[in-house]
Amino acid sequence: MSDIGSLFEKIVAGKIPSYKVYEDDLVFAFLDINPLAPGHTLVIPKKKYETLDKVPDETAAAIGKVLPRLARAIMKATECKDYNILQNNGTVAHQFVPHVHFHIIPRPNAKAGLGLSW
Repeated sequence: MSDIGSLFEKIVAGKIPSYKVYEDDLVFAFLDINPLAPGHTLVIPKKKYETLDKVPDETAAAIGKVLPRLARAIMKATECKDYNILQNNGTVAHQFVPHVHFHIIPRPNAKAGLGLSW
């Protein structure tokens, strides 16, 4: 894909196939195409905002309302009790797609998922 910046907009518009797990007027969630664990889900605003500080309050509140609901559903579906929610802003912070997105990553065990050490 030549324009990674419009990737999520194309997914929301149905121009690129995805496995949708949630949708409302402001928020769209779908399974990650390269999951770190089964159930790895991306939660995005339907409209493109490059970083979280640019997201309007109404949209941010809608995402905040949906994240716990989706986390509960993903944990039930994957039978995991542990998970990460990640969100990066800017290339230095490892944001690859310039469209705000939250990762919900189930952690079935200590070796699955991120490989981060704090």
